[in-house]
Amino acid sequence: MAHLLGEEIAKYREDGYVIPRFRLSPERVAHLRGTLDELIRANPGVRPEKLVSAHIEGPNGEGVRGSGEFLRLAQEPDIVDLVADLIGEDIVLWGCHIFCKPGRTGLETPWHQDGHYWPMRPLATCTVWVALDPSRRENGCLRVIPGSHKGQVLHRHTHEDREDLVLADRTCGDAFDESNGVDLELEPGQMSMHDVHLIHGAAANISPLRRAGVAIRYMPATSVFERNLNPADGKSGVSVNFAERPLWLLRGQDRTGRNDFTIGHK
Repeated sequence: MAHLLGEEIAKYREDGYVIPRFRLSPERVAHLRGTLDELIRANPGVRPEKLVSAHIEGPNGEGVRGSGEFLRLAQEPDIVDLVADLIGEDIVLWGCHIFCKPGRTGLETPWHQDGHYWPMRPLATCTVWVALDPSRRENGCLRVIPGSHKGQVLHRHTHEDREDLVLADRTCGDAFDESNGVDLELEPGQMSMHDVHLIHGAAANISPLRRAGVAIRYMPATSVFERNLNPADGKSGVSVNFAERPLWLLRGQDRTGRNDFTIGHK
């Protein structure tokens, strides 16, 4: 069983993110890289930074043909153990987004808070970001503003109708100091974990090296996935269908009694 150390949990509470000591094996990473290559070939009309709900096998209703291999990744007991250390034993898997930035043409992900885009209430999610390629500052690794999750405040975002961005809304600059940003550089198989209110983003990839990662979304089953909500006015920059997206209760029980685990399952 994989678990976070006490100091890792403390860092997550204080800074809003942590890079755990746990990592996937090289063999597992190699297999997932091969699966990603197949996924990209199966979705020639989709930007590789916008492979939403990639864990749903076949046509997923959100413009992507997904792979069950990424669902198996999201369900891996070691990863779920890490998540349980942060959000408790009642765990719902509700999303999986692959951000693959090709060399030299990888799009920027603007500074944002995940909660600005998501429909669960109360807002609560731990994202596990698994590196499949080396993730470096030069190829657009994830950047975070430590402590920006505190107070669970959603800051104002401005809409930018641009083709060179992964997401369309950007956290207003008066909400944080960009000079406090920290680069989360990862080796393949390493992962970061971050809170739903943390301000984060990633620069464009102008290096020759691809940067691919899998963002897996877990919420505690004390929150409700409100399917009638579509935050960001449905103009997030990626295609989503929250009304029909399937949920998986991975552990424990639905404490709200309101989450539907049948919708969207084939």
